[in-house]
Amino acid sequence: MTLSILVTSLLMMMCSTSEHNQQDEIKKEAHALSQAQLDKLSTAYFASGCFWCVEAIFESVKGVEEAVSGYAGGKEQNPTYQQVGAGKTGHTETVKVYYDPNIVSYKTLITVYYGSHNPTTVNGQHPDYGTQYRSVIFYQNEEEKITAEGFKAGLEGSGRYDKPIATEIVPFEKFWEAEGYHQNYEKLNPNNPYIRGVSVPRLKKFQAKYPELLKADH
Repeated sequence: MTLSILVTSLLMMMCSTSEHNQQDEIKKEAHALSQAQLDKLSTAYFASGCFWCVEAIFESVKGVEEAVSGYAGGKEQNPTYQQVGAGKTGHTETVKVYYDPNIVSYKTLITVYYGSHNPTTVNGQHPDYGTQYRSVIFYQNEEEKITAEGFKAGLEGSGRYDKPIATEIVPFEKFWEAEGYHQNYEKLNPNNPYIRGVSVPRLKKFQAKYPELLKADH
């Protein structure tokens, strides 16, 4: 290896390491709670379109202490936003919800889930379409599975929707936390056109329907 190639390789490695470190720092700053605090809470995993929107919705709910954007449902290891966005990894944009079960139940979280998107839309939520935006509830145990399937069956039999519910209910396998800049995106980027035109209206629509579920500051 020539000296110039060696120097170039070392610089690339340094830049890559620096970028990863910056991403790690952004993630740490994005999380309102420490890992020790998060470990004391229960978790749930939901996908219903763009995770910027879904994260903001769940974080407005009483009993939800943190919501983290990421990817689940695919086989690719360490997927990136670009890979998932291309729809080739099998993942869907997913939010990991940390909640206090003494304040909010898993069933109520499912109420939030269905009440904040159109579950009859196959592979997407307007204006985002593709398998990476599909509607999925990832259950972690038999109790969650029974609750999720029972809730879905109740909705299907209620006549509330004029189309079949497209939401998948599948076992949870692995959650990959998204890049740091995706965390708390709606809160940190209020002037982004997508946030103003899609995320905020979706959040306000949910809040208007379920004011009793909201935190005092929402």
